Amino acid sequence: MWWSPGPKPGPHDIIVQEGSTVASVARQLEKKGAIPGTARTFYAMARIFGSGDPIQAGEFAIPKGMSASSILDLLQHGKPLQRLITVTEGMPSIVVAEKLATNRYLTGQLPQIAEGSLLPDSYSYERGEPRAAVVERMQAAMAKTLAALWPKRKPTCPIGTKEEAVTLASIVEKETGKASERRTIAGVYCNRLRIGMKLDADPTVIYPITKGKPLGRRIKRSELHSDDPYNTYAHPGLPPGPIANPGKESIAAVLDPAPTKALYFVADGTGGHVFAQTLAEQQANVKRWYDIRRARGEM
Repeated sequence: MWWSPGPKPGPHDIIVQEGSTVASVARQLEKKGAIPGTARTFYAMARIFGSGDPIQAGEFAIPKGMSASSILDLLQHGKPLQRLITVTEGMPSIVVAEKLATNRYLTGQLPQIAEGSLLPDSYSYERGEPRAAVVERMQAAMAKTLAALWPKRKPTCPIGTKEEAVTLASIVEKETGKASERRTIAGVYCNRLRIGMKLDADPTVIYPITKGKPLGRRIKRSELHSDDPYNTYAHPGLPPGPIANPGKESIAAVLDPAPTKALYFVADGTGGHVFAQTLAEQQANVKRWYDIRRARGEM
C-alpha cells in the first residue's frame, strides 16, 4: 500500500500551508484520492518508512500514478510548484494590469499601476496570493534598480530626476528592439534635450491613443499635430511621464548614453536604425527607407 498510488491516479495539485504537519496533509491527500487507504494509514506508514523530515510549505504538483511513499518524499524534499508572470521590456502598465486581472490563481483587487513603476522581469507567485502583493514586488524591484543605477549616472544627458530617467528610458525602449542601439538612441535624445530640440518620437504620439498598446496602423497627420502633452512633435522636452515600463538596460542607457553627435535616426529595413548628424543626411536616409517600404508594398 505504501508503494502504490491512490484510487484517483491524478495528477493532483495540493497546497501546503506554512506549519502543516504530515497528519493534516494526509487528510488533504485522502480527500483527493491521491493515497491508498486512509489519512491515518498514510500517517502511520510515514512514521515507519518516512525520513521524519518536515513537510514543506507551498503548492505541489503530484504526477499521475505517484505512490504514497513518493508523494511524501515530494512534499518533504521536492520543489514546490513555481508560477511565473513575466513583464517584458517595454510592456505598458495597461497590459500588465490585464495579465494580473485575468490570472485565475491570484486573488484580491488590482491596484492602480503607475506607468513606468514596474521593472520588467519574471516574477514568481503563489496560488492565492493577492494581486497587490505581486505589484508591490514589481515596483520594489524598479525602485531598487533605480537606486542602484542613479548614483552611476554620467553628466552627458540633461536628466534631473529618476522619474525623468524612467520617462526617457521608456521612449528608448519603444524605439528599438536591438540592445546594441539603446545607448546610441539615448545619445540622440540626450543631444536633442540639451539643445532644446523636440524629440519627435512616434511612440509618445501613440501612447495617449492606445496607452502603450500597438497602434496597428500608421500615425495620422492629425495625431502628429495634436496638442496632447505626450506629443513630442508638438512640445519640446520630455512628455509628462513614462510611456511603458522600461528595462534595466534602457535605464542604464539614458544614464550613460553613447558619445554621439547624431541628432536623427530612421529605420534601416533590417530591424535597426541608421543615424545622422545633419538634416540633409536624415532626409537621404528617410528616402532610402521609403524606397525599401515601397519595394515591400508597404506604401
